[in-house]
Amino acid sequence: MQTRIDHLVIGADDLAQGIAYVKEFLCVDIPYGGIHTKMGTHNHLMQLGNDIFLEVIAVNPDMKSPESPRWFGLDDPHVRKQIKKKPVLLNWVVNTKNIKELLGQANFSFGKKQLICRGNLSWYFGLPRDGRLLAGGMLPYAIEWQTDFHPSKNMADAGCRFQRLEIYHPNPTWFKTILTSIGAENLADIHALPENSIPYMIAYIDTPYGVKFLRS
Repeated sequence: MQTRIDHLVIGADDLAQGIAYVKEFLCVDIPYGGIHTKMGTHNHLMQLGNDIFLEVIAVNPDMKSPESPRWFGLDDPHVRKQIKKKPVLLNWVVNTKNIKELLGQANFSFGKKQLICRGNLSWYFGLPRDGRLLAGGMLPYAIEWQTDFHPSKNMADAGCRFQRLEIYHPNPTWFKTILTSIGAENLADIHALPENSIPYMIAYIDTPYGVKFLRS
């Protein structure tokens, strides 16, 4: 199975905070996306070239809480505390043409397939029952779009292009084994950290103002 990086996810306490963060670090404005009724969230989106996009996501205060925990750990007290201080690169997402197969062959629990909709878009998403970030956000969520072409083609283009994703982890062998099980071992550069270190990731993005980066 082969997967591709689909998008990068910035978590924010609210959308205004997330927009300002993108403006500060990438020097561009990221336009509004839409509402995820099932998840109680809303977002801003822009393409990063080559069928990859950037998402700023936040809890939608105008919606009631969903029946199950929100995705990307947005109901986790630790994540809430983190993004209350400032937005952060929370997670990355990979896409596949067969999410059922991906979830079945993974040697780590990537959640269960759920159908999600936003406007006229729909997709299947692998989601843990408790909505947690996988390995603290270092492991990606998985998505299967129900579209004829990648939806980023309809997103605003601010001239930013994804370059690479670097992940720093104290157990890189274990980590890469999991990525290999979902065909994602070559999607990020994995670097070793000393034992008991806190893992983190850095996404490098080429912008009209030079190469910038986002960090978890």
